[in-house]
Amino acid sequence: MSTIKELREKKGLSQQQLADLAGTSQPQIKRLETGERKLTKEWAERLAPHLDTIAPSLMFEMPSAAASQPESGSVHPLELPNAEIRGKVEGVGRKIPVYGQAVGGLDGEFIMNGSILYEVMAPPILSHISGAYAVQVSGDSMYPRYEDGEVCFVDPKRRVKKGDYVIAQIRLEEHGPLLAYVKKFVRHNAAELVLEQFNPVKELRFVAGTVESVHYIALAGAA
Repeated sequence: MSTIKELREKKGLSQQQLADLAGTSQPQIKRLETGERKLTKEWAERLAPHLDTIAPSLMFEMPSAAASQPESGSVHPLELPNAEIRGKVEGVGRKIPVYGQAVGGLDGEFIMNGSILYEVMAPPILSHISGAYAVQVSGDSMYPRYEDGEVCFVDPKRRVKKGDYVIAQIRLEEHGPLLAYVKKFVRHNAAELVLEQFNPVKELRFVAGTVESVHYIALAGAA
């Protein structure tokens, strides 16, 4: 049995309940428990506070305290990982909107008209960020970085730099719709915004005057 599943069941949480607390989806929790998706440091840090443990314990599958109690009369101290135990994560329970649409354009863009697809729990790193939101990726224009249907969590307050992954909101016509693009950031100056796409490989260039916003993608996960 995986450490995640063991601790989840010990707390009496379903996969969906743990997913809601961690700001992800039930299928994603299932993949992490079965090993279909690798448990990265980022995922361990997101899950650990809700399983009453710390990230290193999840990553290295250290036994829980209950499972490691010594037999009567024997001495077998539990070795703890050399890591700092941080304070309680605050802000758990806040929901943020997910924007997007089922079918995107040729470059994966979708109309950003304010319509909310659904809401998800904000991950801890965004729980105190005013205006944080999420978008659902349409198409495979950014594969293998992002897959169709994957959810990207957005921090609109953080300054972006070259190499960051962003969501750019563009209005190509004066009274036209606001289009959203999930891409890799190249540069943004007084003349233009340049973004990189993976599939097919190309650069997207937008006149600076058409750019409404460029926001940083903090993390992503399966829908």
